[in-house]
Amino acid sequence: MEKQVDTTHYKFNSYMHKKRWISVWHQINEVIKYKPKRVLEIGPGSGVFKSSIGAFGINVETLDLDPALGPDYVSSVFEMPFTDNTFNVVCAFQMLEHLPFEDSLVAFNEMVRVASEAVIISLPDAARRWPFSIYIPKLGEINFSIPRPSFRAQKHVFDGEHYWEINKLGYPLKEIIKKLCDKSAVVLNKTYRVQENPYHRFFIFQKKHLKYRD
Repeated sequence: MEKQVDTTHYKFNSYMHKKRWISVWHQINEVIKYKPKRVLEIGPGSGVFKSSIGAFGINVETLDLDPALGPDYVSSVFEMPFTDNTFNVVCAFQMLEHLPFEDSLVAFNEMVRVASEAVIISLPDAARRWPFSIYIPKLGEINFSIPRPSFRAQKHVFDGEHYWEINKLGYPLKEIIKKLCDKSAVVLNKTYRVQENPYHRFFIFQKKHLKYRD
């Protein structure tokens, strides 16, 4: 696989918009629960996740095919240079959709192989939702969203970056979950969409022999 975007793609005012910052909060929140000694991030992008979580004492090592991004390891995600269970947590945020779907499954299984506790990912979810927030005295703020009416799934067209997206035609959520967990050493403990950025859906997978931490 060749890189899809230049480092200029990650400019602050375009790539790191407010909604994406919210997603970074969720990335940190999910990983930090494990109190991991070693974390591997596949596809570091702008490097914000690694820098931000480092402020809380969590060391993140990064892997990418593109040396221009300054990863700790320049390698293909399909054959990572690590033994089984090397990292407590392995994560990839908005990365797997940049691979053809069948290739993304191979990459995911490789992530599972080198993780000892959990694999945490986020993926684009194309099903439109309208987010709402209301404040109720004594109860506080309540956030919720409702699905935007749609008669049929939209067909995905490769845009030079994304090969597929959840809930596009041929990629329903249930089928994605089934294929990610099929013949894998992990179980899905939780999936959710970010309220302020519903395009990002998180998945928390845990090795089958461990108890989920929430």
